[in-house]
Amino acid sequence: MTRKSSISGCAAEAPASLRDEFTPVEPGKIAAVIVHLEMRARPKPRPKQRTEGLALRRVHTPDLDWYRDLYRRVGEDWLWFSRLALDHAALKSLIHDPAVEVHALSHRGHDEGILELDLRRFPDIEISFLGVAPSLLGKGAGRYLINRALEIAWARAPSRVTVHTCTLDHPHALEFYLASGFTPYARSLEIADDPRLRGLLPRSAAPHVPIIE
Repeated sequence: MTRKSSISGCAAEAPASLRDEFTPVEPGKIAAVIVHLEMRARPKPRPKQRTEGLALRRVHTPDLDWYRDLYRRVGEDWLWFSRLALDHAALKSLIHDPAVEVHALSHRGHDEGILELDLRRFPDIEISFLGVAPSLLGKGAGRYLINRALEIAWARAPSRVTVHTCTLDHPHALEFYLASGFTPYARSLEIADDPRLRGLLPRSAAPHVPIIE
């Protein structure tokens, strides 16, 4: 549903300005238009949902294999790969940082969703990653997850909560965040090596994004 604003840990640096014309993307690369959104006031309480079988828990010092597996299952269809590109030490340093919170959404006892909050730039809080596995899409789990994410974030009394989505994400992701109370404030273009060609994800991932070699 959402990912960090950078689609890759080694994203190419964007030009200082872009003209009103087509911008070629080299073979072997992918490109995404990022929409940056913010929320500057605590939202009104939302109606209680039916949450049968759903539970969210904070995962302190996540096991790296567990994290990679859940991250991959949730994000593979949307080409999430920035964390898969990190080596063991870099990933551990990041997700074990006291200012980075990892939460797991479980359904009937199985972890099927992820929420990650980045408080390293507090009083801003960023929803770094939020999404559910394909088995939970369209079943209200995403709505439950964003509601809980906002409850957790605003309990910290931030100045604002931010989130980012892009044209590689679920086709309704932007609509989802707008309906949740976020407001767009910026747009950017990012280009990165195709993770399927780097071996980080299978070539079958994200069939809506063609591989161009």
